[in-house]
Amino acid sequence: MSKDDLPSRHSENNDTDDQAARDTPDGPVGTPGSSASTRGGAGAVSGGGKASTGESPDATMSAKKEENQGSFWKELPILIVIALVLAFIIKTWVVQAFYIPSKSMEDTLLIGDRVLVNKMVYEFRDVERGDVIVFNGGDSWDEETTVVVQEPTNPVSRLFTWVGQQFGVAPTGKDYIKRVIGLPGDTVECCDEQNRVLVNGVPLEEEGYLYPGSVETHQEFGPVTVPEGRLWVMGDHRAVSYDSRMHQADTGGGSVSEESVVGRAFVIVWPLDRFTTLPAPDVFDMLDDESAGQAAAAAPLALGAVAAVPVHLAGRRLLRRPRPSTEPDHYRE
Repeated sequence: MSKDDLPSRHSENNDTDDQAARDTPDGPVGTPGSSASTRGGAGAVSGGGKASTGESPDATMSAKKEENQGSFWKELPILIVIALVLAFIIKTWVVQAFYIPSKSMEDTLLIGDRVLVNKMVYEFRDVERGDVIVFNGGDSWDEETTVVVQEPTNPVSRLFTWVGQQFGVAPTGKDYIKRVIGLPGDTVECCDEQNRVLVNGVPLEEEGYLYPGSVETHQEFGPVTVPEGRLWVMGDHRAVSYDSRMHQADTGGGSVSEESVVGRAFVIVWPLDRFTTLPAPDVFDMLDDESAGQAAAAAPLALGAVAAVPVHLAGRRLLRRPRPSTEPDHYRE
């Protein structure tokens, strides 16, 4: 075979291949709609029209995820501001947390306890004996006894301290927490033969909530009549509590004004192992019963006084009514 035959054979083969391509129903390789086109290239990977975008589903999902994350970080400061505003509204008018900084209410409350204070309860009822209340003593008590809180010099630290005080994780330095013993008009004194505190002459059996040995530490005071609009308060750890007994030389004679009451402490929320409610002890029920008995005894007198007026008026009408004549008819003109 000569070398001259090679070009013609090569050309013939090419013609044969081209013809086969043209005779293929799907068209030549690389043309749209060909079988080869569906077996390789971008169309085989992404399929159909998506091939023209050049993006895979993973890339699209990743972009959306990054967009959502960016949106979250942009909205986070707004969410924080809203949360702080709501917390401020709640703590101002509804419920506020307070930090216990001293031993004056042991063992009911320990140093480091956090309590929630209901600030709305006294909008619906009066203060009751036995309530554990938080109040501001600035208008009644010597401020030298206030817990001193060191103010941070760093603005950032000062901000965190303020936030902590609002949420009850740091002391405020101006609020007190004590138990109400006497209400306006009550007479409080100490002590009877068993060294107990008396309210309106009734001795209180306080051992259920007092710090052990507190009754033995009682010192004589009173009798003191609580002024109108004021309260007599004492701590449960009587030996260390600087309460109404120790402030008798101050404005109010040791009592605090009802207007200074922030609210009623009703539950310990921290630490979790000390979670409990703070109800008024049953010992004060006898005072309510005594008041109810006195009211019942006075009821007949009050009813008699009320009924006396109409009875008296009815009697006067009867006396003024003209009497029928007893003279014979022939004497009448």
